[in-house]
Amino acid sequence: MATLADPQPDFATLPDMADDVFTAPLTKPDHVGDDWLEPAQTRYTSDDNAVWDDLFARQMDVLPGRACSAFLAGLEKLDLGRGGVPEFGTLSEELGALTGWSVVPVPMLIPDHVFFWHLANRRFPAGNFIRTRETFDYIEEPDVFHDVFGHVPMLTDPVYADYMQEYGRAGWKAMRYNRLKALGALYWYTVEFGLIEEADGVRAYGAGILSGPTEARFAVEAQSPNRIMLNVDRVMRTDYVISDLQPTYFVIPGFGELYRQTVERDFDRLYRSLPSGFTYANSAVIDVDNVLHRGTQEYHLRGGRGSGARPV
Repeated sequence: MATLADPQPDFATLPDMADDVFTAPLTKPDHVGDDWLEPAQTRYTSDDNAVWDDLFARQMDVLPGRACSAFLAGLEKLDLGRGGVPEFGTLSEELGALTGWSVVPVPMLIPDHVFFWHLANRRFPAGNFIRTRETFDYIEEPDVFHDVFGHVPMLTDPVYADYMQEYGRAGWKAMRYNRLKALGALYWYTVEFGLIEEADGVRAYGAGILSGPTEARFAVEAQSPNRIMLNVDRVMRTDYVISDLQPTYFVIPGFGELYRQTVERDFDRLYRSLPSGFTYANSAVIDVDNVLHRGTQEYHLRGGRGSGARPV
């Protein structure tokens, strides 16, 4: 195998993890190999498929006027509302014809270096399970609905699809510098919780927004959060919230600009200048920010989700 100190330029080989790379420890299930891929997609029950259909219907009541045009176009191209959990083989054929991507099943969150490797090879790892009725409104670990409904339609957009591949390639460099937290912040504020300017206003393209009804309204319309134009250097120094609505969202003018800011950035120089921890709080507005909306932060000042505060 290649090592992280000397990665293969074509990303054909899964790299070994060096001992001095700081990453979250995960225990690999016995039935998967080093690539963490499941042997087959789960055979979902009628109840599982009903959960998908109900989640899909709920989101489609919320997303018009809040989701970006590329996401809505992707939903239509892939026909994700045809009924039940999509079959990954068929989905991959359709997606592959559009942008060369495929969807592959994984049992759980997978190690960073494996995740990056799949992205670098235009494979999107999707959780091989779906939430229950008891966890219908909130699930900590991303399931097949979050991964396929939230992420995959965006991969039908050619520029965004290229950005995702470049993110995967950038991951190996982040590991060599032990700056996974910084690169994780970029993923969080773009792929998971990104906003984009469109002719009719700010819309969501991040999967964490698109797969949840409360965040879809909050991110686009609420007065509490900041909405700030994306600056990659600033974002990679910014902390983020995992288990609640975001105090700040970053906005791009278009996917071409997102690609330019990341692919053309000298990450070697950036990583050498980054501290080991975050510089900015997740609610901060700093003097270099191009602020579209300075939020009241009322929701978080009242205690956020744990306090029952209204997401206003």
